[in-house]
Amino acid sequence: MKTMYRTRTYSPFVGLELEDIDLSGDLSEEATETIREGLSQYGVVFFRNQHLSSEQQLHFARSFAPVDRNRFFKAVDGYPEIAEVLKESHQRSNIGGGWHTDHSYDLEPAMGSILLAREVPPHGGDTLFINMAAVFDSLSPGLQQTLESLSAIHSAKHVFGYEGRWARRADADGRILNPDVVPEDAKHPVVIRHPKSGRRILYVNPGFTVRIDGWTESESKALLDYLYSEAMRPEFQCRFQWAAGSIAFWDNLMTWHYALNDYHGYRRLMHRITVAGQALLN
Repeated sequence: MKTMYRTRTYSPFVGLELEDIDLSGDLSEEATETIREGLSQYGVVFFRNQHLSSEQQLHFARSFAPVDRNRFFKAVDGYPEIAEVLKESHQRSNIGGGWHTDHSYDLEPAMGSILLAREVPPHGGDTLFINMAAVFDSLSPGLQQTLESLSAIHSAKHVFGYEGRWARRADADGRILNPDVVPEDAKHPVVIRHPKSGRRILYVNPGFTVRIDGWTESESKALLDYLYSEAMRPEFQCRFQWAAGSIAFWDNLMTWHYALNDYHGYRRLMHRITVAGQALLN
């Protein structure tokens, strides 16, 4: 008999919460498939009251794909595959404070990210998500056809490199490391197909997309700015309010996310595991 999990949708396009599931042990095939289906339809799946150990969080992640170790974030002590996403009470800058897609600068971008809240402020620190498949569906057929003929260049140099954004921040405090391992720029199709659902996805983002391949920066900016403004329409977004033990598991191919930096004076600690992907399909 098929298990019926209680669910809560955050919007018609993005965000699904699964309420009756325990992630601390082995998942049934049915539970794993329910999560995969939620990711392919809503882009991000949320869970509450999951106070997992580091071993349990890793076990959950490996139920979906091999773990892709982050090169730039400080790791959790004793667990090099778990990245520490931290803002201390005295720090002003946060990690992820702008719309982006994780690891789009890699030749084989990560399939997903699993973020577990360890400590949260008394207010603020929510995360916003956008479903980029829904954004693509909203564009005109003519623009869709044009975009499907294009590729874009993605880079991490301006964020994690020696001259990047984090190198210039006075309160980095060792949270972002290894500017010497920033990869060479990657080229990806502007429109990709989801490996499970086959949906077409607009695959550019403000954090790491630097230009359209073969176009100048000014030509690229005109198109990218238009696409970004369309993507940021409120109807494509959802907002997740964290509590200790909350988990967000998002599909990196399908979503943007934005960690709000509205809790100065308080500590926020999250543990993130990234699971590996594959070459993108167009």
